[in-house]
Formats: sequence, structure tokens, C-alpha cells
Amino acid sequence: MITQEKSVMKFGEFVALMAMMMSLTALSIDAMLPALTEIGNDLGVIEPNDNQLIISTLFLGLAFGQLFYGPLSDGIGRKPSVYIGLVLFALGCLVSIFAENLSVMLIGRALQGFGLSGTRTISVAIIRDKFKGDKMAQVMSFVMAAFIVVPTIAPFMGQGILLIAHWKFIFWTILGLGFMLFVWFSTRQQETLPKENRVKFSGIKMLMAAKEVVTTRVSLGYTLAAGFISSAFVGFLNSSQQIFQIQFDLGEKFPIFFASMALSVGAASFVNGKLVLRFGMKFMVKWASIGVSLLSVLFAVLMLTVLESPSLTLFMIYLCTNVFCVGILFGNLNSMAMEPLGHIAGMGAAIVGALSTFISVPFGAYIGQCYDGTVFPLVLSFVVFGVLTAISIWISGNKPLDKSK
Repeated sequence: MITQEKSVMKFGEFVALMAMMMSLTALSIDAMLPALTEIGNDLGVIEPNDNQLIISTLFLGLAFGQLFYGPLSDGIGRKPSVYIGLVLFALGCLVSIFAENLSVMLIGRALQGFGLSGTRTISVAIIRDKFKGDKMAQVMSFVMAAFIVVPTIAPFMGQGILLIAHWKFIFWTILGLGFMLFVWFSTRQQETLPKENRVKFSGIKMLMAAKEVVTTRVSLGYTLAAGFISSAFVGFLNSSQQIFQIQFDLGEKFPIFFASMALSVGAASFVNGKLVLRFGMKFMVKWASIGVSLLSVLFAVLMLTVLESPSLTLFMIYLCTNVFCVGILFGNLNSMAMEPLGHIAGMGAAIVGALSTFISVPFGAYIGQCYDGTVFPLVLSFVVFGVLTAISIWISGNKPLDKSK
């Protein structure tokens, strides 16, 4: 008989499981990127930019789902809520697999996003249940560093499937991985929210929690910062396939260059995990936001004055350096927004995540739709939203975080 002590996961396995819970979302996005043109052709899409909606709609489902799973997990526990999310994700995959037009595909993608928001939101709540302060930021950074392996290999997986099979097999593959996650989570992860600490869902309590988030300067400021920087990043995800495969004519080599970008984010998360305990979250996000802003301003000026159409090499140097700074921000902003919300971790994670996603989805979709055959709209988006991120961080940082919490 296995003892209770032996059944408890070690730190490494916990990080890996949380990374997989988060990375299923990234896999569902990034594995689709090489297939967008083929999917659009099969579904009769006329305007190439409309293929980006296959990405944007999943983010929209994520935003709405987070408002559901946070309160649900506070009321019935973390594990049952994850099960519900994975079932809805599976249904969304099946809808997308059998879709015959773009509208049905988008319904399936929205349902996938709604289901995936369960694993994404509740994983943050589970981490918040177990860790606090800079230690939570460290755990989140290690989770992100492990998680980044998926967006590094996901386009290769999608491209590889396209070489030997129909694009629908990409959905079958992520559906199978969702089932594997279900088995791993259900057999290894313990419930982190005791029954005596659960709170029955109440619309009034949800509104009170939302009010607490938007009236707490630290939480609201860092949530806005997360939403702003995510806007530019979602805009990049939406237009990346067209930029690399069409504008730079990379074709099947697209996953290689996308992986370079993903590795930059992963390296940033790992570096952040090592440095955050020494310098603190505020220091890390301050200089990362300044880095995004300055790099993007300099590159935009370069395009306007000297080099209207930068080479692939120059663009990749800018992009990898820029997203390294973005990776530092991703590793800290959610943790900083959640810091005052430990007493409402589930609802707090839901509201923080939903608000930042509601900001990033429309702005990210607009950035993608602005694609005009050049990278300038994307660079300009990083200028605008990098500055907005830096301003939000500066305003929030005027009130110090209590590391003792």
C-alpha cells in the first residue's frame, strides 16, 4: 500500500504537471499556425487575414471561461473544476474536427478556449494555494520555462502532421494529449482547497471580488500591464504565420524561426526564476517593460528612416530580444496582480486572467488584422503597448508589495 507521503508529488513533478496544464493552451494555438492557410482553403475562407480568427476565437473562449472556473473551483474544489474544463475542451476539439465552414470552426475553437481556461486558471490558483510572494513568482517562472518547450515544438508537430496527414489530425493529437493530462492530473495531483475553505458561488461575492481587484491599485495596475503586453504578443501570434511563411517565404521552415522566438521567452522565464528572489519582481518588470519600449521605438525609427523592409536576420534579432523582455513580464505580472488576493485566490485568478485577456483579445485581433505585408504594424504595436505596460507598472509600483505575505 502506498503511503500518503509517497503519493505526494515532488517539486519537479508538480512544476511539470502545472506546465502541462498551461501548455495545452499553447499547443492548441501554436500547432495550428502552420495549418491556417490549409484550414482556410478547406473551409472556403476568402480573406487571408480572416484565418487569424481561428487563433483569436480561442483566446475569446479563454476570457469568458476564466470568469466561470475561478468561482467554480472556489466552490467545488480545484480538481472537479479541471475535469469539467477538460471535457469541454474535448467537445470543442470534436466540433472543430467535423467543421465544414469557418463559423462552425470558430464555435469549436471558442469551446476549446472555454475548456482550456479551466486548466489555465485553476493551475494558477493551485500554485497560489501552495506558494506566496516571490516564491510563487519563482514557481511560476519555472513553470513557464518548462511550458515554453511546447510552443517551441508545437509548430514542428503541426508542420510534421501536415506532411503526412490532414490538418484534422492536429486536433486529434491535442485531444489525445488532453486525455493524457486528465489521467495524470486525476491520479497524481492532490486537492489543494480543503472543503472547509470552499466558498459557495455567489453573484454578489463575484462582484465584490471584481470590485476588490479594480479598486486595489496593485492588482488592477499589474492586470492592466499584463493585458497590454499580451495585446502585442497576441497580435504577433495572429500574424506570425503570414509574416514568416508568406512575407519572408519560409514555407515549411516556419517552425524553426518560431521556435527561436519561443526559446527566447523560455530563456527569459528561466532567468527570471533565478533572479527574482535576488532582485524582486518590481525590479524585473520595470526594466523588462523599459526594454520592450526602447527596443521597439528604435526598430520603428529604423524602419521609418533607413530600412523600410528589414531583412529576416535583423527582424529575428529584434524579435528574439524583444520577446525575451516579454518573457520576463509574463513570469511576474500575474503573480504581482494576485499578491493581495490570496484570500480570494480562485475568483481573483479568474478576474485577473479574464480582465487581462479581454484587453488582449480585441487589441491583438486588431493588430493582426492590420497586417499589410510588412512587420511595421507589429513593431508599432509593441511601441504603443510596451509604453502602456511601463506606465501601468510605474503606477502600480508606487505602492510596495509586502513580501512577507
